[in-house]
Amino acid sequence: MTRITPFLWFATEAEEAARFYVSVFPNSSVNSVTRYGASGPGPVGTAMTVAFTLDGQPFVALNGQQPIPHSAAVSFVINCETQADVDHFWEKLGEGGKTQQCAWLSDKFGITWQVVPTALPRLLQQPDPAAAGRVMKAMLAMTKIEIATLEAAARG
Repeated sequence: MTRITPFLWFATEAEEAARFYVSVFPNSSVNSVTRYGASGPGPVGTAMTVAFTLDGQPFVALNGQQPIPHSAAVSFVINCETQADVDHFWEKLGEGGKTQQCAWLSDKFGITWQVVPTALPRLLQQPDPAAAGRVMKAMLAMTKIEIATLEAAARG
């Protein structure tokens, strides 16, 4: 059992959100759904909690019946090895959401994600400060990160 599990609060869309996320990430599944009974507070038969796994990471979503806005103060980083991975997650999670500068986006449910190529920290942490500065400048001009553009900036 994982010691720490992210727990996401939704008003009523926990099951929809979990099924959406499972469709986006490989090696993912909805593991269980606990439904409200006659005691409420949600309508009988609707999802109360949804346990799901995204690429090996367990999550739980709750239908808390009251809207509590999600905040970018908490986000989930997706480390991507290839541009194809960046493009996939950016397109799928960004659909109906809002993209932001430097690899950040909020999905249609208001959850914030960072779609980050693994090349980015490597290029930012390189020993040549001028090259790292060019990479930073290039990144700051992007919403979705383009690995080829970062690598070109590192070369000068």
